[in-house]
Amino acid sequence: MTTTNKTPTLYIEGPAFWAATLPGWEIASAVFRGDGAPADPPAKRPSPQLLAPAERRRAPDTVALALEVAGAAVAASGRNAADLPCVFASAHGDLGINDYMCGTLAADPLLLSPIKFHNSVHNAAVGYWTIGTGCMAASNSLAAYESSFASGLLEAAAQCAADQRAVLLAGYDMPAVGALASVTTSREMLAVALVISPTRSARTVASFEWSLAAGALPATPVRSDAARALRVNAMADALPLFEALARGESESLSLPLSATLSLQVQLQPELQLEALS
Repeated sequence: MTTTNKTPTLYIEGPAFWAATLPGWEIASAVFRGDGAPADPPAKRPSPQLLAPAERRRAPDTVALALEVAGAAVAASGRNAADLPCVFASAHGDLGINDYMCGTLAADPLLLSPIKFHNSVHNAAVGYWTIGTGCMAASNSLAAYESSFASGLLEAAAQCAADQRAVLLAGYDMPAVGALASVTTSREMLAVALVISPTRSARTVASFEWSLAAGALPATPVRSDAARALRVNAMADALPLFEALARGESESLSLPLSATLSLQVQLQPELQLEALS
């Protein structure tokens, strides 16, 4: 294994989480610590307050997921969404809309809905976010298949370190439907978000050191039954980091970026940061 030189320490604020069985970070973190139980019955989908009621009802699941966690992360960080550069990561985008479009184009192209087409592009969610918040800072939308969260974390960390500005990271994916379900196994809904800052603040929940390592390294496994149940979603590579944040323990995480490269994260929780200061 070959590891790159050490990169600057960065800080995490405002972790946010949404899954049907864990609808919110407060519930998810308690379950990951073993102090709570998943929601029963499961939630159907989030309802992001950033959108007007009519727009909220029409928004596709991917937009609802992304905006729910992005809004929760920014609120918990105490920052102004309009000032934050953002990175939105999704392995597949909206598979439901893309299945609809493929089916309609094959059967009767003239029936294709302009609104559905508008929401099919991969940057639809970040577009809703920047318009809704009035954000004029840089925004990125990326996909890296089953390493999409790790790639988004690397992108956000690199931007934060290079520009010395806090960056919002949101990751989200939905179930595969129709014919697309035969080529991808993504199931359930899962969305996560956090703010990465170059400096410690009163809202810091953890710090992390990060580096790239070459070689075929295994991914850090999840520990809880609730997290294992969500491994069927394409955003599942986020789960080890959010489990570690919930437990509040120092931990070394390996997040694969490809078959021969991984992102190494050394996480230090805030309670231990305070003890050392």
